[in-house]
Amino acid sequence: MSSPAVPDDQLKLEFETPQFLHSLFANDPKEVNYIEQSLGVRVVTRDGWILFSGPRSGLDLAKKLFADLEEARRSGASIQKRDFRQAVDMVAGKKSRGLADLTATRLLGSRTRKAVIPRSPRQLDYLRAMESHPVVFGIGPAGTGKTYLAMAMALCRLKRGEITRVILTRPAVEAGEALGFLPGDLQEKVAPYLRPLYDAIHDLLEPEEGTRYLEDGTIEIAPLAYMRGRTLANSCVILD
Repeated sequence: MSSPAVPDDQLKLEFETPQFLHSLFANDPKEVNYIEQSLGVRVVTRDGWILFSGPRSGLDLAKKLFADLEEARRSGASIQKRDFRQAVDMVAGKKSRGLADLTATRLLGSRTRKAVIPRSPRQLDYLRAMESHPVVFGIGPAGTGKTYLAMAMALCRLKRGEITRVILTRPAVEAGEALGFLPGDLQEKVAPYLRPLYDAIHDLLEPEEGTRYLEDGTIEIAPLAYMRGRTLANSCVILD
């Protein structure tokens, strides 16, 4: 990215190809309108360049925004519309962290599985807390990534050899579905209640890898009622 000399109230950024530039704003030219609304600058883009006009403060924010987007893109991140708008919001809010800070934190990932990347500064704080503290409480609404990120961190530490076992537990409580009598052994009886944990494992690990870990007990999923008196040495325990 280069910044040719232009008048003080303008900023022009040039990139090697139009395709790379478009990938920075989720391949949707309409998203430049969000920059104008959030940063208070006018935006014109053609081919491989983008021109900002407006007050110096807005131009400085625009330059920081595209520096973050470029760094994230060159590190291998695929920028979606949600990522782009979040990057704009973080810059507009003058927060100390940008998109590059989020994409620099990657967990797991393989040939067929995307790496897990925090989607917000709060999620980044959550991951860093799990890295540096033995006990972490995650509190928030459903669907904000509490269990998923905890599992990603646990599996990452398992693969690094820092722990030897991952234990996932949650209360076997019906959520209005009235399952009634369930046949089978303990594992089969509680499986419907623990389905979200199995889904996360299959999403994070290769199929054969997840199956192997479950079969040999490296990953254990159990209802909370059966955890009393357990010895959990060298383990990561997730209570959902």
